[in-house]
Amino acid sequence: MRNDVSVSCGPRKCGSNLVGARIPRGKVITTARGSSSGELEGHASSRLPPQPCSWGQSSDLLSRIDLDELMKKDEPPLDFPDTLEGFEYAFNEKGQLRHIKTGEPFVFNYREDLHRWNQKRYEALGEIITKYVYELLEKDCNLKKISIPEGYGVIVLNPNENYIEVEKPKIHVQSSSDSSDEPAEKRERKDKISKETKKRRDFYEKYRNPQREKEMMQLYIRENGSPEEHAIYVWDHFIAQSAAENVFFVAHSYGGLAFVELMIQREADVKSKVTAVALTDSVHNVWHQEAGKTIREWMRENCCNWVSSSEPLDTSVESMLPDCPRVSAGTDRHELTSWKSFPSIFKFFTEASEAKTSSLKPALTRRSHRIKHEEL
Repeated sequence: MRNDVSVSCGPRKCGSNLVGARIPRGKVITTARGSSSGELEGHASSRLPPQPCSWGQSSDLLSRIDLDELMKKDEPPLDFPDTLEGFEYAFNEKGQLRHIKTGEPFVFNYREDLHRWNQKRYEALGEIITKYVYELLEKDCNLKKISIPEGYGVIVLNPNENYIEVEKPKIHVQSSSDSSDEPAEKRERKDKISKETKKRRDFYEKYRNPQREKEMMQLYIRENGSPEEHAIYVWDHFIAQSAAENVFFVAHSYGGLAFVELMIQREADVKSKVTAVALTDSVHNVWHQEAGKTIREWMRENCCNWVSSSEPLDTSVESMLPDCPRVSAGTDRHELTSWKSFPSIFKFFTEASEAKTSSLKPALTRRSHRIKHEEL
């Protein structure tokens, strides 16, 4: 019974792997995604309004901010819908996100001069889309969502999920005025000034750094603190221990760099288990990553990089790196290279698998003929 594993590397946050079901003959496809390619729109920069001096005698920056002017430009509550329908968006028959009423693509600047609010709206919609995509993978592709470790069949790596963000614990400082012997009127005046100063500082920080409402800290996932570490972890705990005889990788964008790093760290194991690697617009660099000669030679024989290009699909594209052939993905859009090149990729896998099988049989035949000739 032949067991095949194919591994692909490709974008957005999710804290779990997807493991496939109903894969014929034990085939496994593992996907690790590279740097973000599924963004909806770019970011908009925020601008501070004019800041006339209007408070106190202090000359520092906070005292020069006109609080009333900032209040006028304050955004609505950051309260967004939790469904696509609530945002008045839906996916059409082509899988494109479109506004239900206007049919227009997603618009980042939904409200002018409210950059922070627009960014939060974009992030809220992005979270809904992420959940929607995973629901499709489970429902339409018969994948099962499980937590590491476990699995066989199709493995979807998620090398972008390296940490979680939690709010920093607040440090409460007791006011010194509480224990002082100052008159109540003087303490009240100082408290009022302190509150006004804090209010201005909060507003200043809010507009200076609109992406962050709270002080956050990053907690890195053990043994998965980077895309490269994640790829090695999944290899060691899942792929290397599987019974599959043929492993195929599809590595998109930064996923290609993570695969090359995996080869550097686990060269012998990868060579013994991986049959072919399809890179899609990979950003790896064998020189910068210091991949050795034996790795470069193996990649020339077993890898192919489908790159963004306006040339027809599979047209040869010149490369400055001595690692593997480069061909056109049939699109000049980075995020579409995997989807556009899938027919060629699976043909590439099939041919590699057949070549591996046929290369073994002739060797045995030649050996048996040689023995018979020597016996004669």
